[in-house]
Amino acid sequence: MKALIIKQPWVDYILNRKKTWEIRGSNTKIRGKIFLIQSGSGLIVGSCELIDSIHLSMDMFQKESMKHCIQDVNKLPYKNTYAWVLANAQRFEKPIKYKHPKGAIIWVNV
Repeated sequence: MKALIIKQPWVDYILNRKKTWEIRGSNTKIRGKIFLIQSGSGLIVGSCELIDSIHLSMDMFQKESMKHCIQDVNKLPYKNTYAWVLANAQRFEKPIKYKHPKGAIIWVNV
């Protein structure tokens, strides 16, 4: 299964269901259930479903800020900005340890 690496505080926003769009600089074709890794922790802390990937315009990025929780909406964070749409986030009661492969910065196969 795929696991997405996400920094704090963003991973907590997702697991608390306050954030349903993960903003990235590339599209993804991955769909379905994924694990969520808290960056730098060596732990899988939860799961969610990745249900879509939407190319964002500046207008959409600004209007939908409550979905991505980014405060500065005056410019797009990437030349090509995508919202990876997440649903059904669940925090694990007991995080799962994993071995981080060298060079992995977005996805880990677990």
